[in-house]
Amino acid sequence: MTLIKSISGIRGTIGGKPGDNLTPIDVVKFAAAYGVWLKEYSGRDTLKVVIGRDARLSGEMVQNLVVSTLVGLGIDVIDLDLSTTPTVEIAVPLEKADGGIILTASHNPKQWNALKLLNGKGEFLDAAQGAKILEIAEKEDFDFSGVDDLGKIIKNDSYIDIHIDEVLELPLVDAETIQKAKFKVVVDGVNSTGGIAIPKLLEALGVETVKLYCDPTGHFPHNPEPLKEHLGDISKLVVKEKADFGIVVDPDVDRLAFIDNEGEMFGEEYTLVACADYVLGKTKGNTVSNLSSSRALRDITEKHGGKYQAAAVGEVNVVAKMKACNAIIGGEGNGGIIYPESHYGRDSLVGTALFLMLMAEKGGTVAELRASYPSYFMSKKKIQLTPDIDVDGILKAMEAKYKDEEISTIDGVKIDFAENWAHLRKSNTEPIIRIYTEAKSQSAADGLADRIIGEIKEVIGS
Repeated sequence: MTLIKSISGIRGTIGGKPGDNLTPIDVVKFAAAYGVWLKEYSGRDTLKVVIGRDARLSGEMVQNLVVSTLVGLGIDVIDLDLSTTPTVEIAVPLEKADGGIILTASHNPKQWNALKLLNGKGEFLDAAQGAKILEIAEKEDFDFSGVDDLGKIIKNDSYIDIHIDEVLELPLVDAETIQKAKFKVVVDGVNSTGGIAIPKLLEALGVETVKLYCDPTGHFPHNPEPLKEHLGDISKLVVKEKADFGIVVDPDVDRLAFIDNEGEMFGEEYTLVACADYVLGKTKGNTVSNLSSSRALRDITEKHGGKYQAAAVGEVNVVAKMKACNAIIGGEGNGGIIYPESHYGRDSLVGTALFLMLMAEKGGTVAELRASYPSYFMSKKKIQLTPDIDVDGILKAMEAKYKDEEISTIDGVKIDFAENWAHLRKSNTEPIIRIYTEAKSQSAADGLADRIIGEIKEVIGS
């Protein structure tokens, strides 16, 4: 059981003692800190905040606490109730709100919940803003409103439909083209809000939909992270239903994975590759992903005449880099699609629509599409740290060792070799060094990771 406070919000397990877990007291404290910060930051007396949640079991309790705390600070709340992360993100500017809070622990198991904090653009806060909120929470310097100045609650459960309308209005999405393709798709909504949003979107696009775990009860039927080892049920159902492909989302619907027509993983890394392939084929431009994402995006971008750039790990870093280089699509290799034509946030609804357009126009099967892309394999390993290990020293030693290769130090150390790469970085959430590698075969990726781990252990031992 644990409570993790970071610049991107607060997350933890439900129950237990305040300060150690995400208890009602901690929820109120951090919601209050956000409200106080928002008042200081905006400089306005009347404020409005959008709140939405995924379907996890603690969601309603946490929602009631957050909403009441903001109302107690004199802030009006637009309560979307069951929603998705990207839906809340688009609701903030549409409502001309001053900020937003999404109540979700994303792909974490059911005992977790979290407060994810947004600014007035519906984008995640930057590091300085997040640090200021943590400081306010630590001091508990709150000044609540008197009875005549309490905020009000405006309930609005129409935003998933509004979000779908926004997707349908994107210039590169044509419902008629998708409808003519007569797709049949299986959806695993992991019994959260993706089970509401994705089938509704598919219905609007004229796609025959087979639902699996689409009842938003919060009882996740499998580990909610959309990785191969958790997706046996949908893989079998796609084959049994003779579906064109399967769609899997995490509980808050910002990560998107596909299952091909043969019941095999399309690969989370390749969600962004496929969506970028479609967008770049229609619009010339640049792309961004994080340093730990597949080189395949760079290959596809260059094939279309664009320029690829890598950002530090973390959505806020990817968005900042996308704005800096005017990227027309970007995201992260975990299935997160960021399409600025819609908004600057990972969005599985947008990703689904772009993928359907690609398939409708290209024809053929999803397995054939995957085979047409550059083939890379990743290895993801880690080294456990002890307090006496000098991580910065290790990273500097590895940087010096490979000084003749292409090196990036914006987030740990990434070494780009001609045929493969290795990325070493200290985890923000665990006492470990992560070692990610990518190569043209799984054995080469694993071999490179093992070699790097061996070299790090030599540095530690010396």
